[in-house]
Amino acid sequence: MNEMKYLATIGLEIHAELKTNSKMFCSCINDPDEEKPNKNICPICLAHPGTLPVLNIQAIKNVIRVGVAVGGKIADFTEWDRKNYFYPDIPKGYQISQYKYPLIEGGVLSDVALERIHLEEDTAQSTHDVHQKSLVNFNRSGVPLMELVTKPVIHDSKTAVRFAKELQLLLRYLGAGEANMEKGEMRVEANISVASPADTESGKFGTKTEVKNLNSFRAVERAIEFEIERQSSLLDSGEKIKQETRGWDDSKQETYSQRSKESSHDYRYFPDPDIPKMKISDIKEFSSDEIKKSLPELPWEKRSRLQSKYSMTEKEVAIFVESEHIASYFESIISTFADDPKKVKLTVNYLLTDYLGLLKKKGLDLEVEPISSSTFAELIDLIANGDLSSRGAKDLMSILVEDSGTPALPVDSLRGIADKNGLIQKSDLGSLEPIILGVIGSNPKVVEEYKAGKLASLQFLIGQIMKMTKGSANPEIIKKVLLERLN
Repeated sequence: MNEMKYLATIGLEIHAELKTNSKMFCSCINDPDEEKPNKNICPICLAHPGTLPVLNIQAIKNVIRVGVAVGGKIADFTEWDRKNYFYPDIPKGYQISQYKYPLIEGGVLSDVALERIHLEEDTAQSTHDVHQKSLVNFNRSGVPLMELVTKPVIHDSKTAVRFAKELQLLLRYLGAGEANMEKGEMRVEANISVASPADTESGKFGTKTEVKNLNSFRAVERAIEFEIERQSSLLDSGEKIKQETRGWDDSKQETYSQRSKESSHDYRYFPDPDIPKMKISDIKEFSSDEIKKSLPELPWEKRSRLQSKYSMTEKEVAIFVESEHIASYFESIISTFADDPKKVKLTVNYLLTDYLGLLKKKGLDLEVEPISSSTFAELIDLIANGDLSSRGAKDLMSILVEDSGTPALPVDSLRGIADKNGLIQKSDLGSLEPIILGVIGSNPKVVEEYKAGKLASLQFLIGQIMKMTKGSANPEIIKKVLLERLN
């Protein structure tokens, strides 16, 4: 009932740590995998008196590349601001961020309009132990952090998740960040309100709540759905919705109240006097044209190319788009026969289903390439030419993976390996015809049933011949000869 009565409006704020050698305002190492606490720190990270920040140019470039990729407008002028609030993981008593002049305005990603993309510094990490003591690790303090804000144009949880996944892919394609949510490298906050469809269409949104620090795509989806239902139920009961910040309890699968929602004036933003203002148009390497030249094929471009060029299913395309290594391996295999649709289709099927399944079973990683792309291409040639049956191809794959630890064999020996293991299909009529005639002669009843119209009898005869040849006969040749003899 609530879904028909109310329409949700959702805006996302997503923070993503950027991949750079050093932190945003100092030379400390930016290492998200450092396990020893408070190792990558310096007086600037710890806000010692008298220290001065210095801008990280690579972090700025990373954000601009993201902005250009989504079609946003690069700022001509930008500056950094102090966002004032007290919390133990903010040693300065303020966070260096951007307020009035973000690096990027506008843009579209996954059909969702963007408000802005700006740059700031990450906070330290607070942990709470069993003795009710709070500990602060400053390794993360000062790490470059990109914040992306969407316009409030999302109306359901699945669109929100699809957007977040596309942003994660984009960051990885650009080399701007790994965006691993389980490591906290990408954190999602959702602003959610509900109102009647009529009010929403006229621009009258409901009171919004902000659900912070969602650290998985599943949590994003569940939190949004829970909050829509909670707010809808409150309105049905005649209650008012409070503007507040809420957290997500993964064990209870529900949101909970944290504090009243702050407004921008609560942070008392003002320009940071220690950081120079920037006129982006004066910096050639930040120009839109220069940035465009540096961009790789983007996720949606690859998705479109694979679908149109190779007629892949959405599921097949998704695997190649989400894994650059699998996509690169695939492109390398088909490089010699990309104009042959049959071989391309065979490659897709055997790579995604049989080969990846075999590697998973063996506990191996595709990145070590137990079967080289050139050998895989010859394997596809043998299948396409009818030299290998489906069963034979899978058995040969298994043999190649088992032998991958031995010195590599010449590519032209692949057929020899298959032949040695009895995997090459017999297509020679001279050797097959006596077997076929023998099976026909020893199964007169089945032959009569076939002639009477029972088509399944033909498959029985083919099965008997395959059994007698231990699966080495070419089933297409068998079928052709059987039909000639029986009709």
